[in-house]
Amino acid sequence: MKNFKGLIVVIVAVLLLSACAPAAVNTPAPAEVVPETDKVPAECAADRYGCAKIEPGQTIKIGMGSPMTGGDASFGIDAEQSGKIAVADAEPLHGFSFELVAEDDQGAAEGGAAVANKFVADQTLVGVAGHLFSGATAAAMPIYEAKGIPMLSPSATNPTLTQKGSAVFNRVPFTDAAQGKAAATFIYEELGFRKIAVMHDGEDYGKGLAEIVKVEFEALGGEVVEFVGITSKEADYTPVLTTIAAKSPELIYFGGYTQDAGVLANQMKTTGLENAVFFGCDGTFGTDFLNRAGANGEGSYHATPRTPPQTPEKTAFDEAYKAAYGVGPGELSPFTWNSYDCTTALIEKVGDVAVLGADGALYIPRGALVDAVRGLNNWTGISGTYTCAPVGDCNIQGPQFHIVKNGAFVPVN
Repeated sequence: MKNFKGLIVVIVAVLLLSACAPAAVNTPAPAEVVPETDKVPAECAADRYGCAKIEPGQTIKIGMGSPMTGGDASFGIDAEQSGKIAVADAEPLHGFSFELVAEDDQGAAEGGAAVANKFVADQTLVGVAGHLFSGATAAAMPIYEAKGIPMLSPSATNPTLTQKGSAVFNRVPFTDAAQGKAAATFIYEELGFRKIAVMHDGEDYGKGLAEIVKVEFEALGGEVVEFVGITSKEADYTPVLTTIAAKSPELIYFGGYTQDAGVLANQMKTTGLENAVFFGCDGTFGTDFLNRAGANGEGSYHATPRTPPQTPEKTAFDEAYKAAYGVGPGELSPFTWNSYDCTTALIEKVGDVAVLGADGALYIPRGALVDAVRGLNNWTGISGTYTCAPVGDCNIQGPQFHIVKNGAFVPVN
């Protein structure tokens, strides 16, 4: 009986403990963990350069390297302003916005390399609308080549740039080979001059262009009485101009940029060259030259890309540019429209190859983008229609020449 009572106590205790215990909860099975490698699109593994990864909240960056300070800053300021309009016009891509990052390379090789190294360190930078000047471009090219970042330059015209076997470099302007030959022919056949001097600023662009003019002018039967370089950005070129004046050239051809061109045009009037014509290039075109040379710039010649046709798209851009910056397109430099188109074309090609990942990030296969930019075919912008040759030259048009009359540039061909 005592054992029976003890058993009853134990049973009651067990029942009480069971009643106080929490109810059983059905715990769901843990969610399957997707490895990070499985979230990366297959296109990235197959791409020779891999992918740029843009995290949610980040922007897709387009770089631009150009002179933003110093005597040639008008070129860089103009390009940046055009690029900003292009970015503003771009629609978001899968919810990601585009951003223009413009850096000052001072138009020089050292600056070009420094800017390129900064750009390639940024995972979210996918293409470069530049560089603008040929020397800076040449220094930057191998840096972008190593990382698979495509370039589309609005203005780097040195012929050798597309003779280096680069997969990433492309450009939309005419080359200096076309410009130099056209200038020599215009001087010889249209202006009728037979005796000229050729000067340059010693840089890749200016010297290369001057050499082409010299060769082409002599091939036509003309005489080049002097071929000489100057030290760029100096204030006094009267000694070299006086030496040239003793050889009585009818015209001075100069390969370089506006700051030096303005000094030369002014000092020609005081060194015995007051009757010689100053003939510049696309690097000497712009309001900066007009402001520097003043009345001494009258009658000088300069080159530009062909004036784009007046389409509704160009009209809208022109109005937006003037409203935003207070100056008209084509005033600061001849590459306003080219800069807009280079930025826009890069943005469009990013859209063609980008892939939205399972993790919400945007992936841009770099090699595919390099190929897409080189593959531009009958691409029409506000500055013209472009098809890139296998080496990256995308323009077959020659230059247009302008004369300065009453303080303004007037087309002559």
